[in-house]
Amino acid sequence: MDRLKAFEDMLNDIKKQAEYETEQLEKLKADGKEKTATYRQYLGNRIFYKTVLEKYKEYGLID
Repeated sequence: MDRLKAFEDMLNDIKKQAEYETEQLEKLKADGKEKTATYRQYLGNRIFYKTVLEKYKEYGLID
């Protein structure tokens, strides 16, 4: 697998996972479960993915 293909695959996975975890956060919040470990784990992951995607933007790798 070439590097560009690997990067594109990784980027798509990160975007997909970030979207999934955001949806899960919304569901948990709607159920009033903001204090659960699961909610906090998703929140931490969302912050991580957001940071990674912002770094890609900073270097001009994504829009």
